[in-house]
Amino acid sequence: MSLTRTQIYLEPEQHRLLKKEAEEKGISLAELLRQLAWEHLRAEPTRKDFLSVVSLGKSGKSSISEEHDRYIAEGMSGD
Repeated sequence: MSLTRTQIYLEPEQHRLLKKEAEEKGISLAELLRQLAWEHLRAEPTRKDFLSVVSLGKSGKSSISEEHDRYIAEGMSGD
């Protein structure tokens, strides 16, 4: 596997907590950050796809503004 070197700046508390998590998992801080990057990248398309359909058309429902959280939860659960 080919890797590209990069440098980031973390807040001291972020660094401390991430280093602790990496140690608990028995991996390097760099490996933990790579894993977190993949988790973010794999989750992003789902969020983008969902948000891209918001406000595209009329639902025919009159309770959208009051019940939008419920409708979104139903849509996200696949029911």
